[in-house]
Amino acid sequence: MTHDEAVLRPLAAEYLRLSNDDRNLEALRLHAAVNDLRAARPAVLLDELPWHELNGDGEMTCRCTEPWLRDIEWLLRATLYKARHLRADMVVPPYLPVWKVIHSTGNRLRIEEKTLAADAGNHIVSHEYVDVLKTEADLERIHAPEITYDEAETMRRFERLGALVGDIVPVRLKGVEYLGVTTWDEISTYRGVTDLLVDLVDRPEFCHRMVRLLTDAKKAELDQYEALGLLDADIHDLHCTAGRTGALPGPAYTGGRVTRKDIWGRGTAQIFASVSKAMHEEFDIDYMVETVGQCGLVYYGCCEPLDRKIDIVEKIPNLRKISITPWANVDVAAEAIGRKYVLASKPNPASVAVPVLDEDALREEIGRILGAVRRNGCSADIVLKDVSTCGRNPENLFRWERIVMEMVRNAFS
Repeated sequence: MTHDEAVLRPLAAEYLRLSNDDRNLEALRLHAAVNDLRAARPAVLLDELPWHELNGDGEMTCRCTEPWLRDIEWLLRATLYKARHLRADMVVPPYLPVWKVIHSTGNRLRIEEKTLAADAGNHIVSHEYVDVLKTEADLERIHAPEITYDEAETMRRFERLGALVGDIVPVRLKGVEYLGVTTWDEISTYRGVTDLLVDLVDRPEFCHRMVRLLTDAKKAELDQYEALGLLDADIHDLHCTAGRTGALPGPAYTGGRVTRKDIWGRGTAQIFASVSKAMHEEFDIDYMVETVGQCGLVYYGCCEPLDRKIDIVEKIPNLRKISITPWANVDVAAEAIGRKYVLASKPNPASVAVPVLDEDALREEIGRILGAVRRNGCSADIVLKDVSTCGRNPENLFRWERIVMEMVRNAFS
């Protein structure tokens, strides 16, 4: 037995047991019910965790020697860690994924930036961006990406992982599960925030041309994914929420090539947190219609407050889920969302970024979310994410999970 095989096989066996247990099967049903607007209670998840603070006893230390196998090992260790310490309603797919090796030339723009790290072990850093899209001539450098699929390397990995653990847990080829479109967040990395926001007022036509070129590039990317057979109908993770739903083919898909109508679209414009509703609609929503709006279902929003913009967001075709950030008024949002869409609530990650969790404050925050959801009959999920630190006290996360799960179960029992 090789070293990598000896590392992976016991982890794979534990992963398989987890994927087949009753709690995982119930979580699959719960998330499908949430996304199909018929859930009995909200689903709870924790994601985007400060892993650099969670490896006190070495259980997250990867030991495989082959680089891409270390990625598989990391997936196994992270999944098992969450199951042991902060499981909530996490979903574990009944297989290990081998992601298709896809290459992209990108839009040919190069980010120029300076970064500043407050914690050398944390990948979350401060960014200062140089404006590389100042002029009309600069816009000429934006090109549609060229997508290629390395089938030979993909199959090498598939066969390699199958030989190592395929007799323990199924191994499955995986493609692009959803279309992610974050045009204005990307523009902020090419321009910086100040120049971007000033030009929305001073040079609106310039901004329209910029977003038009980037939207067309994203549409070309989607066309190529579809033509090359790289889209995947079996989705589990939709950027920190679960993607399972009866409204899309999902794992039952059996025929032909997967199209954009078989997958989720995921759009956001976080940098638009400070712009008006009219400007948000004109410069982002109208363009989202052409990208994520062409997908079977749409999840819109991330950290930008959308509580008073629901009416423009719902102009995106096939909208199903809306993110409600800690900086939004959940009561206003829930009243506007009602039973029409999933309310994807994001509690404040600052609650765990302290030496000791303030449990009373947490109960007040979650109680308000649950009250708004119940009064308005919303299907909802509650996701703690963007956790850059837990105050170097993992128990904050463990307590968060136990308290929130207890409150959700009690409120909807």
